[in-house]
Amino acid sequence: MTAPPQTLSASAVAGEEATARQTLIERWAERHGVDAARRLAEAEDLADAVAAEITPDNTVDTYNKSWRVWTRFCASARLPELEGSRGALVAFVTWMLREGQQTGKGYAPTSASTHLAAAVVGLRQRGVTVSGDDQADARAALEGLAVKLLQAGERRGRGQAVGADVDGLRAIARACPDTLTGDRDKALTLTGFHYASRSQDPAGLLADDVSLHPRGLVVAVLTGKTKHSVRNAKIRYADDPELCPVRAWTAYRTRLVAEQGQQWADPSTPAFVGIDRWGHVTGGMVPDSVTRAIKRISERAGVPIHWTGHSLRIGLASVGRRNGKDGIAIADQGGWARHSRSMLGYMQRDDGWDDNASAGLT
Repeated sequence: MTAPPQTLSASAVAGEEATARQTLIERWAERHGVDAARRLAEAEDLADAVAAEITPDNTVDTYNKSWRVWTRFCASARLPELEGSRGALVAFVTWMLREGQQTGKGYAPTSASTHLAAAVVGLRQRGVTVSGDDQADARAALEGLAVKLLQAGERRGRGQAVGADVDGLRAIARACPDTLTGDRDKALTLTGFHYASRSQDPAGLLADDVSLHPRGLVVAVLTGKTKHSVRNAKIRYADDPELCPVRAWTAYRTRLVAEQGQQWADPSTPAFVGIDRWGHVTGGMVPDSVTRAIKRISERAGVPIHWTGHSLRIGLASVGRRNGKDGIAIADQGGWARHSRSMLGYMQRDDGWDDNASAGLT
């Protein structure tokens, strides 16, 4: 019986990378001299540091998670980790769809696609040459197998998150307790709905990013997944005080300062803070804590289908469209490109009868 190939430890991979870097420095020294080689090496270190600094934390987490999926596959298939051949990549996507999860179930095609892309990044970071054609073949295999699953009547994944609606917002506002946590929850939900927040949006805000205006709030939201810019989302006072995001924000921040100290009046503090069960502030919220909070808040309010971190974003698009808001205005408020396909996908229709393109035409 053939012994399984040995997988490389993290220290072994780091050793190979260090050896490759040293070889490169020696080549530079032969071409340009020792001093120039040293400066080039320092420039490489700077480039690595900048790349690490500008890579979003959630992207790093995805790369790490996908690399662990790849290593589990290699151990299962008895393949070396540091080979990205066409056969290995096709086998990888096949394994993911059939049995890749730790429970033994297959991944949803969207998850498998993410893991494939991130595993290829991980291989290239470790000095492995992965052909674009080989990666394309693996992706074609994935798409073909996903079609086969649909033809067999098997649908995987959670599907699109449920969108927030006004009835849900009202239930949430009424269910928030009269505590700092309750005020934070109410402000998080009501403001997030009005600027179509993702989980990372409120987590990245500072107090200074939310400014009062005579007509409401202006929220400076970092937008864009690759090329970042800031959009200033304007949120008006609501006619119904119970659902007013401006009043909810003001009440939350006023209470935070009153109960936790004047330091929270500093504009550089996080806009939304984590609060433990004893009412102690634990620091700024992160995307995962925002997602958990939205789910917990909707569950407490008895919303029939619990919301996720994306429900507020979907909700603005779908409720806005239902109420006749202009598509360009919705796009600008939520930070979508005008006529964005993802935004159009969020504009959910209720049942296709009242919201019907052919209704009343004849």
